Amino acid sequence: MNLNLFSNINFMATREKEEQARRQRFPVHVHQRMIPAVQILMIDDHPSQIEGYKVILEYNTQGIKVETTACFNCETAYHTIISSNPFAFDLVFLDRSMPPYPDKNITTGEDLASVIKQFLPTAKIVILTSHSETFLLYNIVKKIDPIGLLVKSDFSADDLLVAFDIMMGGEHYHSQTVKQSIKEFLAKESYLDHYNRQIIILLAQGIKTKNMPAYLNMSLSAIEKRKSQVKDYLCVEKGGDEDIVREARRLGFV
Repeated sequence: MNLNLFSNINFMATREKEEQARRQRFPVHVHQRMIPAVQILMIDDHPSQIEGYKVILEYNTQGIKVETTACFNCETAYHTIISSNPFAFDLVFLDRSMPPYPDKNITTGEDLASVIKQFLPTAKIVILTSHSETFLLYNIVKKIDPIGLLVKSDFSADDLLVAFDIMMGGEHYHSQTVKQSIKEFLAKESYLDHYNRQIIILLAQGIKTKNMPAYLNMSLSAIEKRKSQVKDYLCVEKGGDEDIVREARRLGFV
């Protein structure tokens, strides 16, 4: 999401005028408004990003009061999650790329998502990421199934408000880049299933094929067979590991 939107005077002025007009048409006394506040845990290593989300969500069309708790790294987020009442938060806005918490082997927002599901079972997870790689987005959807997945460069302030309304209604929301990535990947899923995707990811991390059985719980011969399928799919049949990674990167898979 473009940080300049957070200081967009036109956006704020327009929303304020709309709210004033609404109040004039439908005056409501404070004691009559019984809409409960929504509690959101916001986890992002950029404080300005969190402030921007907070400001924008105050203009939600349902008139819902938004109360937030902010965490700026995986360690603080971890301790906040495990020490909170299991029903303390309705939504968790989660950045994928975060300063890690090595003591708990938490390196990304994806790792935190597992902790959230364990300790905050009713909270709806919304992942916001700067990454737009097809593989990465698809894996987030498959592994975590967040109610919202948005690429930060992919949505405006108004888009975030639309997403908020949809998610508060219990429906999933994907930003445009996510939708396109999933659409493209579904056609490839039969060739690039979970294990084949993991092989590519491990190769991109510099893991040698001979060491992959420790990561995949699969025999070396099975891995070699799958690696051959990956080569066929990427049209690098005679290439090596570097060719697989290079082509996968070119296609936006890693």
